[in-house]
Amino acid sequence: MHPLLRFTLDLFESNPPLAQVDKGQVAIKKVADFAHPQATREVLLGHTRVAYAFNRGQRRSIGFSVGVDGLAVRAPKWVTLRDVDAALQAKSDWILRKLQESRERHARLADQVIVWQDGATLPFLGQTLTLRLDPEHRFGAAGAQLLTEVPVVTNGAQQQGAAQQQLYVSLPRHATPEQIRDVVQAWLMRQAKRIFQERLDHFAPLLGVQWKKLSLSNAGTRWGSARIDGSIRLNWRLVHFKMSVLDYVVAHELSHLRVMDHSPRFWDTVRAVVPDFAEQRAQLKSEAVPRWG
Repeated sequence: MHPLLRFTLDLFESNPPLAQVDKGQVAIKKVADFAHPQATREVLLGHTRVAYAFNRGQRRSIGFSVGVDGLAVRAPKWVTLRDVDAALQAKSDWILRKLQESRERHARLADQVIVWQDGATLPFLGQTLTLRLDPEHRFGAAGAQLLTEVPVVTNGAQQQGAAQQQLYVSLPRHATPEQIRDVVQAWLMRQAKRIFQERLDHFAPLLGVQWKKLSLSNAGTRWGSARIDGSIRLNWRLVHFKMSVLDYVVAHELSHLRVMDHSPRFWDTVRAVVPDFAEQRAQLKSEAVPRWG
């Protein structure tokens, strides 16, 4: 590995503010195969042109990350541009693979916009949940209630098909998409807080740590964070994933209360309570979460 290179593999790290777009670089973004919206430099990796956001700052090594916007590169003030280019070339395969994965994931997301109406579907804990408007308000102040409807038993034999999860939302038939979305989001956030607390209480003793405070986030690209004082922040949208993925994120953040970095010792700590964490981490990165239209 290049001695100046440090590349970001973890979805839990957020990027610092990037440099503003240089107006003289507009032509670059038009011809590049991959272009960051704040691109100020371009590199040719194999036969692929990549326009990336470049920023200098107080850091010890070159760092780069691939996110929803594209490639972002950060370097110490004393590092030459030649060294930056060498670092990018050294990891060109990784960069191109991640850029392509990000593009494909974005395309999947574009196809998964939730249409807020009766009969709409969305994932909940890895299963499909169907929205049903309930103008009779049978669930009162709760706003919404999840019911599992099993196949009907006829003449002693159960009809074929899996149980269906229906979320009954206490709204009239003429409710606007915004009203439906807000009620569903409020319900999902309540479920998220309850489930997160249960899983934090489960994993904390196993890791020998104590969490002090839980807060929900709505970050676009960050699933969680932890502070040394025991404060845990988790993205409520994690309830779209199956429980094993959610458990990985909870264990990841709790492990930071023991090791506040991503060293081998940190990953050993995560592995102690989630042995298949690599599989769950890969699924977290690859699965598309629906966009809330």
